[in-house]
Amino acid sequence: MPGALAYAEVREGAVSRASREAVGLARRIAADAGGETHVVALGPPGTAEAAAQLAGFGADRTWVGESEALALCQPDIAAAAIARLVEAGDYDAVIFAATAQGRDIAPRVGARLGRSVASEVIECRREDGAIVVRRPMYAGKAIATLRFTPGPAVMTIRANVFAPAGEDAAGEIASLDLEGLDGRVRTAALEQGDRDRLDVSEATTIVSGGRGMQGPEHWPLLEALVEALGDEAALGASRAVVDAGWRPHGEQVGQTGKTVSPNLYFAVGISGAIQHLAGMRTAKVIVAINRDADAPIFGVADYGLVGDVFEVLPALTEAVREARRGD
Repeated sequence: MPGALAYAEVREGAVSRASREAVGLARRIAADAGGETHVVALGPPGTAEAAAQLAGFGADRTWVGESEALALCQPDIAAAAIARLVEAGDYDAVIFAATAQGRDIAPRVGARLGRSVASEVIECRREDGAIVVRRPMYAGKAIATLRFTPGPAVMTIRANVFAPAGEDAAGEIASLDLEGLDGRVRTAALEQGDRDRLDVSEATTIVSGGRGMQGPEHWPLLEALVEALGDEAALGASRAVVDAGWRPHGEQVGQTGKTVSPNLYFAVGISGAIQHLAGMRTAKVIVAINRDADAPIFGVADYGLVGDVFEVLPALTEAVREARRGD
């Protein structure tokens, strides 16, 4: 029976939540066909230790490829290794998280296998033996339903959409041979961002600020709310804010930034340009705070508050702190 293969990102000895979501979907897809769930992790020596976590998430087999050459992510080498594994195995689904790594490697794998890639998938199921997925199109204005032809279905899945794999019986760990693999493109250096901040694409709660914040000097108001909301919260920003140099591009949410699907999204001082909506409209709950009652953001918000952000934010932050103290 065909199985499913998930690619797992190991960062500083830990498996990312986004990768656990890929493993969780792989388990469901494999179980529907009566097949096995396999996971592949690539990295420098020591990756196998982190891979033991993956085996505990219910993977029947975890393939581990270790090499000094993979101290930095090498997408070409990773794609070659994964494609070779898929060609030698029996997988009808190859699943990546839609992270920077996943978006870089998945198309390369698809090209090597001669398969199309479905990106930013938000639904996945089996239908009459075929794998069917749904993904947003046209800046989120439409949802496309795609049916894969027989063969490996290569896809990236949007973060915070699929349930992450929970702890389960441990499977086996196997070594993946990387002999003879070389990449045409090599990563020479990696500039590390702020390690103390959760990446906006992986956060379950996001507080995003727009031009209504009136300048970078007011960002501590948003940072205070993020801190009050807890460890799973992160800062986001609109394109206008990033273009103005107020915030780094890594925080940008939208069509030209990151696409997010958190459980809770605060849009603070953001009018709601279509490019921004394309990156966050699949959030489970959207809260908009804006002094303009006619701002487009209110058209997609579940809850809207018309008011001065400089009055609302301190009161909201204090209310969140009080609620959490009560817990």
